[in-house]
Amino acid sequence: MSEEAWIAVGVVIAVVAIITFVGAVHLLLKVFRMRRHLAELGTGGKVAFWVAMIYTFLPVDLLPDPIYLDDMAVVGTALVVLTRLWRKRHGNRPLPYARRPSAPSE
Repeated sequence: MSEEAWIAVGVVIAVVAIITFVGAVHLLLKVFRMRRHLAELGTGGKVAFWVAMIYTFLPVDLLPDPIYLDDMAVVGTALVVLTRLWRKRHGNRPLPYARRPSAPSE
């Protein structure tokens, strides 16, 4: 392969790595915002939260750390569990990590 092709491959890999990293951080922040509500979500919520945190920050992963897809799967699953527990307990109340609607500008 030519040097230009290797550069293109490197750029594509870097872009994919950046996108997955940003996605993982976004999911992690959503899960982290649920931290204050763990007591009311019960043991299942605490387990989901702490498993996601430990798996994300431990250096041992299923895939090497530049590839955050496994971390995104664990954190995303924790977010689903926490969201279901929240909805079961609070119904239609806004989720703690949901964006608040901004006031209409005049």
